[in-house]
Amino acid sequence: MVLKVEESTAHSLPPPTIPVRPETRTCNLRVCHSQLTLLEEAEGGFDQFTRSYKSYGVHRMPDNSLVFKEWAPAAEALFLTGDFNGWDNFSHPYAKKDFGKWELHIPPKEDKTPAVTHNSKLKVVVHTRMGERLYRISPWAKYVTRHEKSVIYDWVHWDPPQPYIHPRPQKPRSLRIYESHVGIASPEGKVASYSNFTHNVLPRIKDLGYNCIQLMAIMEHAYYASFGYQVTSFFAASSRYGTPEELKELIDVAHSLGIIVLLDVVHSHASKNTEDGLNSFDGSDSCFFHSGPRGEHSLWDSRLFNYSGWEVLRFLLSNLRWWMEEYRFDGFRFDGVTSMLYHHHGIGSGFSGDYAEYFGLHVDEDSIVYLMLANHILHTLYQDCITIAEDVSGMPTLCRPVQEGGLGFDFRLAMAIPDKWIQILKEFKDEDWNMGNIVHTMSNRRYGEKCIAYAESHDQALVGDKTLAFWLMDKDMYTNMSALIPMNSVIDRGIQLHKMMRLLTHGLGGEGYLNFMGNEFGHPEWLDFPRVGNNESYHYARRQFNLVDMDHLRYRQLYAFDRDMNRTEDKYGWLAAPPAYISAKHEGDKVIVFERANVIFIFNFHPTNSYSNYRVAVGPPGKYKIKLDSDEIHYGGHGRLDHNTEFFTEPMEFSNLPNSMLVSKLYYLLP
Repeated sequence: MVLKVEESTAHSLPPPTIPVRPETRTCNLRVCHSQLTLLEEAEGGFDQFTRSYKSYGVHRMPDNSLVFKEWAPAAEALFLTGDFNGWDNFSHPYAKKDFGKWELHIPPKEDKTPAVTHNSKLKVVVHTRMGERLYRISPWAKYVTRHEKSVIYDWVHWDPPQPYIHPRPQKPRSLRIYESHVGIASPEGKVASYSNFTHNVLPRIKDLGYNCIQLMAIMEHAYYASFGYQVTSFFAASSRYGTPEELKELIDVAHSLGIIVLLDVVHSHASKNTEDGLNSFDGSDSCFFHSGPRGEHSLWDSRLFNYSGWEVLRFLLSNLRWWMEEYRFDGFRFDGVTSMLYHHHGIGSGFSGDYAEYFGLHVDEDSIVYLMLANHILHTLYQDCITIAEDVSGMPTLCRPVQEGGLGFDFRLAMAIPDKWIQILKEFKDEDWNMGNIVHTMSNRRYGEKCIAYAESHDQALVGDKTLAFWLMDKDMYTNMSALIPMNSVIDRGIQLHKMMRLLTHGLGGEGYLNFMGNEFGHPEWLDFPRVGNNESYHYARRQFNLVDMDHLRYRQLYAFDRDMNRTEDKYGWLAAPPAYISAKHEGDKVIVFERANVIFIFNFHPTNSYSNYRVAVGPPGKYKIKLDSDEIHYGGHGRLDHNTEFFTEPMEFSNLPNSMLVSKLYYLLP
């Protein structure tokens, strides 16, 4: 239940007086400043440096001549081949320049048109010092495709006659994120398209009240089942969903709906692919990566970047700028930050919160400085840019400004929350739920470092795990989700807890909220991409939005609650408010009460007990009314509360707050 004050004679509770004392990283800060100074001296500043995508790769000049530029320090020679020269491996050699760079100029044809036409295929031919001849895709390739029966991608020259240009909206007050994957965004068993997402999914996201989309698996990845986390072409939007222009249209339409779009960016590692990836581009085991064991991730079977390398910084920082400028993304969710922060990559490390875990020789200073540079540059160039870190370790100052010695992220993912919900559902009976432990997990974050809370993300939907809905209702979802028949006890319990767990996470867990597509309506089953182990089936690599469109199924009820939960937050803004004041976490009653943004949240998790005239603590005095009720019939509830009821405060101190009121009815979980 959510109560909102209607008439009040006092202001909201002041924010906590906890002083913000970020642990400064003076050494890292000095190195960061030193790098910025070097960029100014050697490259004319970071603005010019991060626009290197305008000079590397291939570019058409005003006279339609073409300039090709690559960095391949270990190569003996470079040639360009492709459709334009009949795949001649020697007719177009690059000229060797300083610092491992190579350039090639191709004049226009006699009719003054470019020698390499739009949508034609290319390859870089690399001659190594060992006498090998390697065929490579430019690391700066902006579009790559593959034939249906091929496993190797081809570099396609993308130079459309009319580039797509569109504006960017302002940063929202509260962040409500819809985590999305374009390829699975359809009930059909196939790879869905950018256009499908634009025309069929964006309207749903808007209706649900989400104001931000986090797009996964956009950076090109040869292996679809990697979920986009084994990137092969960093500057190319995945062609399996459509063209670059169709992705730009998707983002443009999202912006027109007032929805910002974040890219799930993978700079923590890269695919080991050689023919269509970065690995061994110049024939060496280093180039963009550390050589030897330091350049290998043992669990992910991938390559690790050398963040101290000048050209690696150019590549990665320009990559961020490319997505911001060319596609008009509004920011990034940085994947695998824990792996970047530590030389051990978090493998076999349990993080207790002891500060010795965050400072020492096991911390990768090069990675930290790279992240500081990335955040400093992004936030300097784009005032409303949003950056989110996926870090499970709890690194201090991760979300403090760079000038304070922090890493500069705006948010971190509250990754302990979904793990807690799964643990509770797997290990505890309803009557054994520990209210204090749940509240601690929701509120255990450093003041001044913002978190994105979520009850479940794509991680929990993957094969091998189960969504919250499937943990709660399991096989009953196949036979008992019809609203035309009475709910059995399994479905009833599952629907009520699904709503309450998400609302508690939304209200208490952070300064932003995230939901993975389809989970808002209790998407059944799990997520599994086509692979050899499932006979290349797309059956589980889809989102069954059609379930919501069927009036007689209860998925529609969960959808309605999620929508109204977001709309209620949009009205009252608790995510943008200071952390909640928790006035009750009663173990015997199984009741949690807290106040945030002048909104009172009341949860009764008891499976059998209801309460009359239950006293709850209140800050601002006045009259309160119900604004959101998970027990409403159209949310799959039982309609036991009278929404015309008015609740008046009394000047009676309770739970260290000056006022309190009696809630006439607080119903138990199941009727």
